[in-house]
Amino acid sequence: MSQVLTFYAQTCSKHIFSSNRSFGSCRDLPVLDAHLHWNYMPSTKSIQIAYRAAQTSEGWIAWGINPTGTGMVGSQAIVAFRGSNGSMTAYPTSITSYNPSLQPSSLSFQVSNISAEYAKGQMTIFAVVGQLATGTSVNHVWQAGRSVSDNIPQGHGTSGPNIQSMATVDFLSG
Repeated sequence: MSQVLTFYAQTCSKHIFSSNRSFGSCRDLPVLDAHLHWNYMPSTKSIQIAYRAAQTSEGWIAWGINPTGTGMVGSQAIVAFRGSNGSMTAYPTSITSYNPSLQPSSLSFQVSNISAEYAKGQMTIFAVVGQLATGTSVNHVWQAGRSVSDNIPQGHGTSGPNIQSMATVDFLSG
């Protein structure tokens, strides 16, 4: 058992990103085979993030911050998927209900440099987030779904890991 835990504990710190991207901090997330990498930039109080998760080319992933609560509803997210033209699509979206449209929308905080990639069975979202009104400690959520139809991510599972995908992270202290 300790060998398994050691393997997972090293997953995010050993990852090598394409295009010479590097991140000074990371956390293996407890469910959905997901990982969050970041660089906190004190001069702008913003965070450069890479959220990556195991996924098929037909599925989608999302990562977000909930500035007002701890769950999915109220989250400000970035969703990514392979579009019908074959290229990766990523954009911000607000989660306002348990049946969100996942359409592009503005967020309550600044987000820029959004991009995504798919390689070796993983999707990755890249973005710069902030300055955050809540400081460096935030409630974050992450999600994955199995399908996209007409360039719209479809629903995700409603039990097990899909409803456990939330935590708190402090971008300053890790």
